[in-house]
Amino acid sequence: MRLFPAFFYTDNTHVTVFGGGEEARRKVRLLAKTTAKITVIVDNEIDPGFAEEFAGRITLAPRDMAGQALDRSAFTIIACRLPENTEQSVEWAREYGVPMNVVDAPDLCDFTIPSMLNRGEILAAVGSGGAAPVLAKRVRTSLETLMPQALGPLSELARDFRPNVYAKLDQSTARRHFWEAALHGPPAERAMVGDMDGAKRALHELLDTFSSGTAQMGRVDIVGAGPGDPELLTLKAFRVIQNADIVFHDRLVSDDILDLIRRDADRIPVGKAKADHSVPQDQIHTLMIAAAQAGKRVVRLKGGDPFIFGRGGEELQALLGAGISTSVIPGISSALGCAASAGLPLTHRDHAQTLTFVTGHAKTGTVPDLDWDALARPGQTVVVFMGVGTAGVISERLIAAGRSRQVPVAVIENGTRPSEIRVYGQLADLPALIEQAGIVGPALLIIGEVSAIPATLQTSLALEVAA
Repeated sequence: MRLFPAFFYTDNTHVTVFGGGEEARRKVRLLAKTTAKITVIVDNEIDPGFAEEFAGRITLAPRDMAGQALDRSAFTIIACRLPENTEQSVEWAREYGVPMNVVDAPDLCDFTIPSMLNRGEILAAVGSGGAAPVLAKRVRTSLETLMPQALGPLSELARDFRPNVYAKLDQSTARRHFWEAALHGPPAERAMVGDMDGAKRALHELLDTFSSGTAQMGRVDIVGAGPGDPELLTLKAFRVIQNADIVFHDRLVSDDILDLIRRDADRIPVGKAKADHSVPQDQIHTLMIAAAQAGKRVVRLKGGDPFIFGRGGEELQALLGAGISTSVIPGISSALGCAASAGLPLTHRDHAQTLTFVTGHAKTGTVPDLDWDALARPGQTVVVFMGVGTAGVISERLIAAGRSRQVPVAVIENGTRPSEIRVYGQLADLPALIEQAGIVGPALLIIGEVSAIPATLQTSLALEVAA
């Protein structure tokens, strides 16, 4: 590690900036957000509007006063326009032993200025040692999506509330547990939606509970993990997963997403496979309720979307029936994610004006009792979840109900993942397609004219390339 990150306190601190052009102006804009006292050593001339922009915030001084400024400075930034001024400023900084950053001269720098993200009392900084500043800015942009603006007010609220916590909780362990509950519980949730008054009330209520020794009740978040690609997780799902104490996860959740779970959180696999319910559904309910009653932040992590053939409704009923605080965070359904990954539009003005999701696996383990006549109507797309094992019967019944034997079909296994398999064909050949591709599931069956579109697009592209 060539860089050692550190944050300077700027209260009662002096900083010197050399330069009067645009580069110096940009650095002063950053420094002006701090509490530091800023002296700007002006080159031969200063850009119009520079002094006016920072009126009352900076002190302008000529170059012959640089020594006085450096003598009391914690660090300096050198952004001169003329090479001779840069060289002289570097010599002065070395003479006074002041750490320096020289714009566009990484070999002369004692420190770098990272790409910064400011959220009130929370500051994130990303640096590359000058090697790849554009990449550092890209990382900062990614962080912006993970650090909502509400973190600023929340951090300031936490700062102001700290004396109350110290007054009522004398043990460091108790204070740590309080802040974990506060910053991952109702106070933080209310602050995140802009209800700062509600967040303050929630903090006081929580502190009263802790100071009285009352046991804390946890909560459960039922979270959709999407089809497998971790980049398809919602931001809220990512945040909740990171905050969980214990995660009960299905086998459909990809390893890449499981890797996002906090290292110190418990991971409990409760997945089911065909004819193999390793943990019965009732027992999953019992495990989640017990963990929440023990005060833990629980995540029930499910592939796809919890409310689309994911038993999320059953789990929500069980948790609410037990008096557990519960929320549901939707995920991108595997039907949507896998179809998009394959370039297969589930609806199309020319081919499919209706979209129907059905399950190919009934609760009893047999073929579900579906309205085959309705599913066989033209002008629609039928997406079958968990239909690999019953694909032969599904094909037969749709054809018997009037669906054309030649209607296009697609089968997608492990959609959006590196191991994804896609096969295309006709309804009459559906079981053979699955067998020949070695598909064992879970996989989606997509039935309808839209299933031919990816092949059509690929043929068109090949013709264009050949031409």
